[in-house]
Amino acid sequence: MAMCVEGRISSFPDHILFHILSFLPIKEAVRTSIISTKWRYLFASISTIKFDGSLMSGLTDRNVDSFKNFVDRLLKFPDQVSLDCFGLNDIVSWNDRDHNFDVSDWICAALCRGVKEIDLDLENLGDILPALLFTCHSLVTLKLVALGSEIKVPSDVCLGNLKTLQLGNSVLFGDSIHRLISNCHVLEDLAVIECRFDNISEVNIQSPSLKRLVLVFNLDVFGNIDYVLVINTPNLVYFQYTDAVVEGYNLTNMKSLEKAHINICESDSIDCETSATHLIQGIRNVRSLSLTTDAAIFLTSRLPIFHNLIEFEYCGLGFDGIETWLVEFLHCAPNLETFTLNFPVDARIQWKVLPVEVPSCLSFHLKEIEISCSETHIIEMVSYFLNNAMVLENLIIRMKAMTVTQKRKVSNQLLQLLKSSKKCLIVIL
Repeated sequence: MAMCVEGRISSFPDHILFHILSFLPIKEAVRTSIISTKWRYLFASISTIKFDGSLMSGLTDRNVDSFKNFVDRLLKFPDQVSLDCFGLNDIVSWNDRDHNFDVSDWICAALCRGVKEIDLDLENLGDILPALLFTCHSLVTLKLVALGSEIKVPSDVCLGNLKTLQLGNSVLFGDSIHRLISNCHVLEDLAVIECRFDNISEVNIQSPSLKRLVLVFNLDVFGNIDYVLVINTPNLVYFQYTDAVVEGYNLTNMKSLEKAHINICESDSIDCETSATHLIQGIRNVRSLSLTTDAAIFLTSRLPIFHNLIEFEYCGLGFDGIETWLVEFLHCAPNLETFTLNFPVDARIQWKVLPVEVPSCLSFHLKEIEISCSETHIIEMVSYFLNNAMVLENLIIRMKAMTVTQKRKVSNQLLQLLKSSKKCLIVIL
């Protein structure tokens, strides 16, 4: 039976066999060379070549040279097909001093084969990146995780077909990020994760083609925040931003923005209220917003009207006196239809009496409210929404970390509250 299956597979055209092999780990693809004479060199023509740390297990000093020769032959085999993807993913093994692999040469070999995707996750990556990488016209996707080392961007950088760029754990000096992005003329997806900006007063991201932007930094370890974040992306659809509030924000031309996830926290060294308010002003056209803060750090008196906002999620440490601020924020979202409040287990959500005017969205548009919390002191908060949400259809309460007795008590109290909307369904989970 096995012989029959092997015979059927071997009868496939070579390009189909190459495609099948591309889904296998490189070690397993090489092992297929023992199947038959036809399979002996098929693995050398696969279009996806990824090496990770598992290949280093069991590699002794005696066979390191053999392994180097194997990789050289694999990447430089005569009559190779073009590469879809080349990847090296391991923290220390590939370019440490003990093995002295010529990683830069391997990257160049992949580039010479017209590779479409490069995925590198290495220590000291900035020291081995060839200049050719930044002028390769075949590249469509570039992922670089440099683990604290500098990514040196040459002055003649030009990646004319690059659509996806991901930078992680890297150090970016001066205007290198701006130089890189401005020379990727069809860039659609940019992610900068846990990087550090040094010797810079302005992080400048300007791209007419960019559709998705992710900027995520460590909230527990403040890096350099003494810079202005400038973003000019007229076709941006998705924006994710996590960081301590930096010195300033200049966000313009985000007229196409559909969804934004903003997670920011205060820092003592700058005027957080003014700076954070400028950040929110820049995303005024967004339709769906998730906002996480550690305090009421926006000046609601200076907020714009979010005419397009129909979904809003607020995640925070609780109210503790900022519920008035939250209601004032709702005044800026007159067409809001879905409102979610999400609090951690130890949140302070004591809702106090609000002497402010009821937001118009509660009276005319808000159809669904979802509240996730672990506090038993939510009755006043829920009562406020039920009393003022005139067209509410669903109120969903998720009670986290409560005992069965607490849940039963809260549920009974909630079900007895008066509702302005007769068609409102209360769901307690």
